Amino acid sequence: MRYHLTTAALAATVAFAAPAAATDLEVTHWWTSGGEAAAVAELAKAFDATGNKWIDGAIAGSGGTARPIMISRITGGDPMAATQFNHGRQAEELVQSGLMRDLTDIAEKEGWKDIVRPSSLLDSCTLDGKIYCVPVNIHSQQWLWLSNAAFEKIGVPVPTNWDEYVAAAPALEQAGIIPLAMGQQPWQTSLAFQVLVVALAGSDVYNKVYGDKDADLAAGPEMAKVFEAADKARSMAAKSNVQDWNQATNLVISGQAAGQIMGDWAQGEFAVAGQVAGEDYTCLPGLGVNEVIQTGGDAFYFPVLKDAEKSAAQATLASTMLAPETQVAFNLKKGSLPVRGDVDLAAANDCMKKGLDILAKGNVIQSPDQLMSADSLTQVNDLFVQFFNTPAMSAADAQKTFASIVAAAD
Repeated sequence: MRYHLTTAALAATVAFAAPAAATDLEVTHWWTSGGEAAAVAELAKAFDATGNKWIDGAIAGSGGTARPIMISRITGGDPMAATQFNHGRQAEELVQSGLMRDLTDIAEKEGWKDIVRPSSLLDSCTLDGKIYCVPVNIHSQQWLWLSNAAFEKIGVPVPTNWDEYVAAAPALEQAGIIPLAMGQQPWQTSLAFQVLVVALAGSDVYNKVYGDKDADLAAGPEMAKVFEAADKARSMAAKSNVQDWNQATNLVISGQAAGQIMGDWAQGEFAVAGQVAGEDYTCLPGLGVNEVIQTGGDAFYFPVLKDAEKSAAQATLASTMLAPETQVAFNLKKGSLPVRGDVDLAAANDCMKKGLDILAKGNVIQSPDQLMSADSLTQVNDLFVQFFNTPAMSAADAQKTFASIVAAAD
C-alpha cells in the first residue's frame, strides 16, 4: 500500500450539503483516555464544521463495558445517531434485525471500495452485499512498548525482541521496576496472548486457530510454546495492579514499568505525555520477532432513525469520517493508521512509520473480531483472565481449555 499525498489532494475537501438548520447527532463511543479524547475531538470538530453538532456520548470503560449499553439502547428503541464498534461481527445481529442503516448508496457514490485499504475492512462492514458501517482506522494489537529510562536504569540496552525482554526481567525486578505492565480488564490478557501467538507461532498458526477453528493445532506443540511464553508474561506482570489499559501505559511512561503489550492506540498516551518515539520509548511490532499488522480497528454504525433531518445529518457524518483531512487529523492523534491509501502522514512518528511500512509490504492479518464470534471471544477472554490471575493454573491446563473453546467456536 502506498501512502502519499499530492498538493491537490491535500487541498481537496469533501463537499457537504449542510442542512438548513444545525442538527444535533449523539455519537456513542468508549474513547475516554487522554489520547483517545484528543482523537475523538478531531472527529467532532470536522462534523461541527459542516453546520451540524456532534453530541458526545462517551461511555467510560472498555468496549466490553460500552457495547452492552449501546446494544440495549438500540434494541430498546432509544438509538443514538451513530455508534462505535470494532471491525468485525459485533453488530451482526443488529444489522440482521434491520436496526442499522444501509450505507451502500453513500459508499457507492463516494467510491469507498476504491479508497478503503485493505479491502477486508469494508468487507467487515458488508452483509449480504450491503455496507452498514464506516471504517475509520486500522488498529493493530501487535506491539511491545518499552520505557527507555527503565532499561537505562538497570544498565541494559533496550531490548530488540521478546527473548531479550524476558531475559532482562530479573534485573528489572531487582531494581524495583515492574517488567510487564498489564491492566485487569478482561480483553487485555486475551490481547497479550493473541500477540504472543502471532509473534511466536506465526500468522499461519493464528489464522488456523482463530479463523479455521483448528482445535488439534490449538492443543498441539506449537501452541504449547505460546502458553509457556504466556506463563512467563504472567510472572512478569504479577506486580502490575492497575485496572485500565491506559493506566498500564502510564506505568511505562513514568518508568515504573519496563514494557507493555498493547495496541498502537497506546501511542496517543505517549503523545499526550509529551514523549518522543525512539527517544523516550521504543516500539517493537510483532514483539520484534514477527512483524505483522492486524487490520482491526474501529468503525461507526448508524442506527435507523425516523427523523428525516437527523437521517440526512447521519449521511454527512459518514462522509466526514472518511474525508482525507479527517482521516489524517484523527489518526495522528489516535496512533492508528488511516483506512485511506491516498492521504499524507508525513507527520507520523517513528512507530507509525514502522506500521505503515509493514502495511505497505502486505504483512497483515485480520483481527480476532473478524474471525470469531463475540460469544466465542468472550469465552477466550474469560479463560485468560482466570489464567493471569490464578498462578496455580498451569499452562498445560489453560491450553487444554483453550483448545476446547476453539473446537466449539463459531
